[in-house]
Amino acid sequence: MKQWILGAVALAASMGAAAEGQVNIICSVQAEWCNMIATVYTRTTGVKVNVSMKGSGEALAQIIAEKENPKTDIWFGGTGDPHLQAAEQNLTLEYKSPSLPQLQGWAQQQASQAGYKTVGIYSGPLGFGYNTELIAKKKLQVPKTWNDLLNPALKGEIQVANPASSGTAYTMVATLVQLMGEEQAFEYMKKLHKNISQYTRSGTGPIKAAARGETTVSISFIHDAPGEKMQGFPIETVTPADGTGAEIGSMSIIKGARNLEAAKKFYEWALTPGAQEMAAAARQFQLPSNKNAKVDPRIPDFKKIKFINYDYAKYGSSAERRRLIAKWEKEVNSLPR
Repeated sequence: MKQWILGAVALAASMGAAAEGQVNIICSVQAEWCNMIATVYTRTTGVKVNVSMKGSGEALAQIIAEKENPKTDIWFGGTGDPHLQAAEQNLTLEYKSPSLPQLQGWAQQQASQAGYKTVGIYSGPLGFGYNTELIAKKKLQVPKTWNDLLNPALKGEIQVANPASSGTAYTMVATLVQLMGEEQAFEYMKKLHKNISQYTRSGTGPIKAAARGETTVSISFIHDAPGEKMQGFPIETVTPADGTGAEIGSMSIIKGARNLEAAKKFYEWALTPGAQEMAAAARQFQLPSNKNAKVDPRIPDFKKIKFINYDYAKYGSSAERRRLIAKWEKEVNSLPR
């Protein structure tokens, strides 16, 4: 890890970015990744990086609350839907990066749909995590489809986040609605509710709980599993054979940013292959958006996953998100278990 950081420092220094000042970032990826980008960027540019770590739902709430007097310059990472909502509400700044042609098609599409007020920086598929030791001990079947999660034997054995606070869980709701149709999806989630032991605040909470044996199964972004395995936890993942969605983790410049030029420089740096390869060095295994970034072998192979045709524009809109979350609270979360 230390060797990797030294290499990244040398690479960024060769880009000739010696500067002073500061940039204020809300970071919605894992803490290790947030800390690494802050450390490397500060060492290579002299720019102080002030990082506040928040899940994507909480990040959007803060940006809305501060819109008259923004304290944030850049919002880095987290599911793309809240970034699209921020763009729609004119909370983020239009910025068309010269690096766009180097990015994957899905990242460029994210930027285009948002009027260039956000950009895709990584992608990761939604699936199931499971504790291999608990599955074996309890003689349970590994769930391979969405319907498998309704198995009565899994009552109290599943964790997922709360869609009101977690972009991961909102991606699940939006995925199911698109996969099954809205009425059937909500009937499905009512049945699933009986098997849920806890709705966590954070999207990464359930897979961490599964890794540590606190729950048997999680509904999570599966790129969060390899980092847990590297720590020795008995966690494996599967993506549902009947189809799943993916997040497009995004980055946005906040409208009214106090350190706008510093924000643009950080934004450009964050789109480079070297900066994006830091994710794997920080044990995060999303697919980078820069086509020239090296793809770690532990990153899920997108060619082997059945994806739905996820409508990011529709399900990234504020009105649709509010409506679906309110419906989930009323029809699903209010039910007894």
